[in-house]
Amino acid sequence: MAVENAPVMDYRFASGRLTLSGHLAVPATGIAGAPGLVLLHGFPTRGRESEQSGKSFPELAERIASELGWVVLTINFRGCGAAEGDFSLVGWLDDVHAAVGHVASLGVSGVWLAGFGTGGSLAVCEGARNRTVRGVAALATPGDFEDWSRHPRQLLLHARNVHVVKDPDFPPDFDGWAAELKQVQPVPDAKRIAPRPFLVVHGDRDDLTPLDDGRALAASHGDAEIRIIDGAGHELRHDPRAVAVFLGWLARQQASEVERLTAEEMAVELAVELADELSADSVDLDAADDE
Repeated sequence: MAVENAPVMDYRFASGRLTLSGHLAVPATGIAGAPGLVLLHGFPTRGRESEQSGKSFPELAERIASELGWVVLTINFRGCGAAEGDFSLVGWLDDVHAAVGHVASLGVSGVWLAGFGTGGSLAVCEGARNRTVRGVAALATPGDFEDWSRHPRQLLLHARNVHVVKDPDFPPDFDGWAAELKQVQPVPDAKRIAPRPFLVVHGDRDDLTPLDDGRALAASHGDAEIRIIDGAGHELRHDPRAVAVFLGWLARQQASEVERLTAEEMAVELAVELADELSADSVDLDAADDE
């Protein structure tokens, strides 16, 4: 059932030469100094094709902004929603990188990543390669893309059927497009997120992404917080227990950020006081020399 006046993907930003769609949720207190989050949807399915991608995510973004005070950018990957371009896995990873850079440019205190399904996998990989990312949350997340890489032509057909590949001549280099499916490796990349915070949430009845994938991601990191939702399937975005776990993790990240900023402010104040004392001592010495 459609919600009247529900937020939509009404924001635009650049990823390379492409313009992507998204939704930017801003807390009542404003952007400056608030923590920033990039929120990522999964791969479209039949019945919920490209045009519906991430349709419920603006509502979640607004909830995080209003209840927790985060600046949240949720995006449509290239080929999804109103975003330009066609799907490629490395192209989607580039979109995540562009989103992180865009949110950072707004003046937030730091940027975290969270994703569901394929979006979670790409959040892990971006967190591994981008040390400015402060933490990562992965929900119902595949640990690899081996099934896709073994059957790339079937994947391309599916991508056309769900409208994330619209150009009949795309990809111009099929072998290169297919090779990307082996390049993105979430499980080994999870290790490179450490020691930064990493949340893994998985349903024990997920029929699309095995629970072992979530466990493998957590084990690779070494100090992840892993939460298994009893009886939950793949659609954790619509499971209130999974969303509650996610929001709780964000709240703890925010508390840690406040502690960090407070410590930095105290260190700056101490340094200023020390500099003033040294300056005063220098003036006293100069006065003594004059005498």
